[in-house]
Amino acid sequence: MGFWMLTALLALLIGAALVLGAWRRRDDGESTAAYDLQVYQDQLREIEKDLARGVLSEDEAERTRTEISRRVLEADRALQAGEDGGHATGRGQRLAVLGLTALVLGGSFALYDYLGAPGYPDLPIQTRISLVDQAREARPSQAAAESEVPVEITEDPDPQRAELVRQLRSTMEQHPDEPEGLRLLAREEARLGNYRAAHNAQARLVEILGDEAPAQAKLDLAEMMFMAAGGYVSPEAEALFREVLEEDPTNGAARYYVGLMYAQQGRPDLGYPIWRDLLADSAPGDPWLPPIRAQIELVAGMAGVEVSLAQLPQPPMPGGAAGGLRGPSAADMDAAGQMSAEDRQAMIENMVAGLADRLATDGGSPAEWARLIGAYQVLGRIEDAQAVYDEALTVYADNEAALSAIRQAGADLEQPE
Repeated sequence: MGFWMLTALLALLIGAALVLGAWRRRDDGESTAAYDLQVYQDQLREIEKDLARGVLSEDEAERTRTEISRRVLEADRALQAGEDGGHATGRGQRLAVLGLTALVLGGSFALYDYLGAPGYPDLPIQTRISLVDQAREARPSQAAAESEVPVEITEDPDPQRAELVRQLRSTMEQHPDEPEGLRLLAREEARLGNYRAAHNAQARLVEILGDEAPAQAKLDLAEMMFMAAGGYVSPEAEALFREVLEEDPTNGAARYYVGLMYAQQGRPDLGYPIWRDLLADSAPGDPWLPPIRAQIELVAGMAGVEVSLAQLPQPPMPGGAAGGLRGPSAADMDAAGQMSAEDRQAMIENMVAGLADRLATDGGSPAEWARLIGAYQVLGRIEDAQAVYDEALTVYADNEAALSAIRQAGADLEQPE
């Protein structure tokens, strides 16, 4: 209420100033004409006094009377024009000012009431962060989240395997503390999409193992809870992910889910750095790469960071050799040596096709793009090499180090200027 009273008072003062300004301009115009007429009449009387004292001659006095009389007539015409036609014009102007002032002030209040937040207190950034953190700590539990997700019991389409699963369920009802049985039951239920039953079995397994429970068992439990909650990181699942990270700070899956939790709970400023670093530390086949690549630009934007996927560090290739490229194994090379020329060519083309598909779907490092460009040239597929080269230049437009490697691989494709 205090806010509205203050703004209403300020609005009235501003409106009054505008309206009084319009009135005063019109009144000042009429007073000026009347004042000029009064001055000219006083000057005519002064001429008579000067003539009587001998200051002016008769001829000078006559010329002065004529000039002042002309000015009197002009002032009188101006005054009459203001009284006859100016009054209506001034009244119209005043009404226009009144209407415009009311429109501006009323429209401002209506617009603020629609777009603004009257009565809402100021929220400095630290206060907002504190409120978000409080909301995160008070977010729904695992049980509450699961209650919102419909339960769908899925059976295996393979009749024989479905029968084995039913037997396993029956056996575990009779022997609920058998670790191997619980591990197998959790895995089978998760395979069928029965994540609630899966995480119940896995939770019992972790409880039985106690301090001997490996980090992977806890990670599996947290992932099953995440799926059972419909893709939501509950406080219980978060605690498990953090336990995993305490044992293995480099665990990629746990890092992914913790970053996702921050993004879900309004702290993208904490989630984005986790995903950015994980993207750089990952290998091309890691399962969390596709969802990170699909969402990291959005999360970065929510965190106030303008960045594209192409500007972020790409996952290194395993192997440790220069470039870290994944190539054929020793067994592949031995097998290739016993192949015919046609079979070896087919194997090479299949490997190149696999690399191209992986780059198209998951992306890759600059060295992989360079490798694909060179492979196409060796196979004589110059048009394909040119297309990949042009795409790579676009993907790494802002990465000069990557562009250097790509240009070196496509040196023969460069068109002379």
